[in-house]
Amino acid sequence: MNIIVFFLVLLVLMLVHELGHFIAAKKAGVWVEEFGFGIPPRLFGKKIGDTVYSINMIPFGAFVRLHGESEGEKIKKSKKAFVSKKPWQKIIIIIAGVIMNFILAIVCFAVVYSYTGVPRESENVTVISVFKDSPAEEAGILPGDVVFTLDGEKVKSTDSFIRIIDDKKDTEVDLTLLREDNEYVNTTITPRGEPPAGEGPMGVAITSTEIYFPPLWQRPFLGVYHGFKEALFWGSAIVLGLLDMFRKLFVGQVPADIAGPVGIYALTSKAASVGILTLVNFVGIFSVNLAILNIIPFPGLDGGRLMFIGAETVLGKKILPKTEGYVHALGLIILIMLLFAITVHDVRRVLDAGSISGFLDSILR
Repeated sequence: MNIIVFFLVLLVLMLVHELGHFIAAKKAGVWVEEFGFGIPPRLFGKKIGDTVYSINMIPFGAFVRLHGESEGEKIKKSKKAFVSKKPWQKIIIIIAGVIMNFILAIVCFAVVYSYTGVPRESENVTVISVFKDSPAEEAGILPGDVVFTLDGEKVKSTDSFIRIIDDKKDTEVDLTLLREDNEYVNTTITPRGEPPAGEGPMGVAITSTEIYFPPLWQRPFLGVYHGFKEALFWGSAIVLGLLDMFRKLFVGQVPADIAGPVGIYALTSKAASVGILTLVNFVGIFSVNLAILNIIPFPGLDGGRLMFIGAETVLGKKILPKTEGYVHALGLIILIMLLFAITVHDVRRVLDAGSISGFLDSILR
């Protein structure tokens, strides 16, 4: 079942990506010769209109074959060839896959928010967790408590909470808490002047964000809004992660948290075991990841093709088709070798960990 879920997730992600190329190509008047499910050799194909829709032997992803993707091909319909289109049309066709992956991510996050509730800022500062052996634990503060007042001053935001505590270090402070059963609890606490790293003077983690459930008709719209923000958040996090990975590779370090197909399989299995919403959320994160990776200006990727279009536009002349073909082929070879090396690395880590679950723990640690 985990294997089936894994391949279904990959199929959906890549099918959505290729659907973006397909729609944009059709709109631009490019002849889409084939829209394939899986990787050839072909098992079954049916021609509808001027496009062959095929099911292929290797159940991994999807692809679209555009007429005249390079000038080296034999072009039967010059007006419907990709190479005959204007640069801006080519760019739209290429980035359409990335855009579709972002749209899929937004939809996934919107579904999750619609069911689990929408976050919003409130005037309640709530304790999320209490550190062991901290002043907060000694004062009897519990997760879920709302900090009502500090030294008689109403606490309305995390900023006001931090300001009051910073002014009261090593000084006893009167504290009023509101418990989940609407019971007010009065206690005293002495914030530490030199707390352990990451714990803060009181030893609590706090938030002013609360989860609420708006009317059903509002949830899809708010879900899309917060889904868009979530997609941007993960996009920036992935970009920063990639920059850090390249920095480590440049100085000869192998990033410990890098994972290939085996790692993705482990993460997919874990997400599916938790529940459908967790799996949907994971698909959203994965879709953003796929979009970012595809737009990297590396030969063989969508970003590499954009790079050549940009170079042709700047130089004002065509790059030899054979040259571009060789560069993309070399890029694909490098990517396949890298994927193989990461897979071997993953398998070794699975063997060292003794199981997929142990390997997963090493990734998430």
